[in-house]
Amino acid sequence: MARTFTSLAFLASSAEEAQKAAADLKAIYGDHDPAKADVIVALGGDGFMLQTLHQTMNSGKLVYGMNRGSVGFLMNRYSTENLTDRICQAVENAFHPLEMQTTDVYGESFTALAINEVYLFRQSYQAAKLRVLIDGKTRLEELTCDGLLVATPAGSTAYNLSAHGPILPLEAPLLAMTPVSAFRPRRWRGALLPNHVTVEIEILEADKRPVNAVADHQEVKSVVKVKIAESENMTARILSDPDHSWSDRILAEQFSN
Repeated sequence: MARTFTSLAFLASSAEEAQKAAADLKAIYGDHDPAKADVIVALGGDGFMLQTLHQTMNSGKLVYGMNRGSVGFLMNRYSTENLTDRICQAVENAFHPLEMQTTDVYGESFTALAINEVYLFRQSYQAAKLRVLIDGKTRLEELTCDGLLVATPAGSTAYNLSAHGPILPLEAPLLAMTPVSAFRPRRWRGALLPNHVTVEIEILEADKRPVNAVADHQEVKSVVKVKIAESENMTARILSDPDHSWSDRILAEQFSN
């Protein structure tokens, strides 16, 4: 069913190409206050799309992206033509982000949301040593590695894929746990987890082997414990062209060279 809307707001990254696109589109379609618009049109790359989704989380607003960046996996193709028709026919994807709760070496707590992934990585030349618990049960007593990430289906084609993790269909109720340069256990290559579990990661020898944690673009230094679970109370909404849907892109990625 085609959707209806009354107003668009155009947001662009600082890149010259994105800024020019915004000016061109505003001249054709007008521009509204993002706080009052029905649909946000994001112009830039995947990083800018993630930023926009974070800003519009739980606002009820739909985000339609057009690629004026490099990879643009989360974006639709750019065109100034028939934009209102494209948005009316677009497919909506609504999803819950991951919530990362951290405790650092000073006992300070921090919470952040991740649409793509939560990533832990070693801060120094020494490998990290981690204990991994799933729903309170220890699954890895000691993992020696450069890093460990927990990725959503939306983020499975990002850093997770670069780390040789699995690509997850957008509709899959799963999370990908993928190690980066795992040394011990040598044969452990990661796990697929139900999206309703709670993951806890304890940093072993934190004073000697410091670890940082990142939720998308928000980084916390020198953590000693990280808790990760899907947020049931937060929702992001993204639109994709029906002939190039997000699900199709993820499927195509699995067969690419």
